Amino acid sequence: MYCNYCGKSIQDDAAVCAYCGTRVGGVIARKRLVRPREGRKIAGVCVGMAEYFDLDITLVRLVWLITGLVTGIGFIGYVIAWIVIPEEPYLLATQAHTQQATNP
Repeated sequence: MYCNYCGKSIQDDAAVCAYCGTRVGGVIARKRLVRPREGRKIAGVCVGMAEYFDLDITLVRLVWLITGLVTGIGFIGYVIAWIVIPEEPYLLATQAHTQQATNP
């Protein structure tokens, strides 16, 4: 597969070009913005944002922290996001059993 922007050859399953850093085909539909139940530190806002925008979780947490410490808006924004962003739904018993069976 070739990158549409820089024209270099990249892996077939790549979501981002290793040379220019742009998102390549195949990743059109994104997940919904939700607060996951796993991997969260406080409310899951940073984890949800990182998954939605396909960013590193540490980078998102640092941006929230720096924005909160420097301006104070980061803390207010975090609380608003905590209220507005829905929580990930619980898995049904059959879904949880199927997931445990596939992951030994």
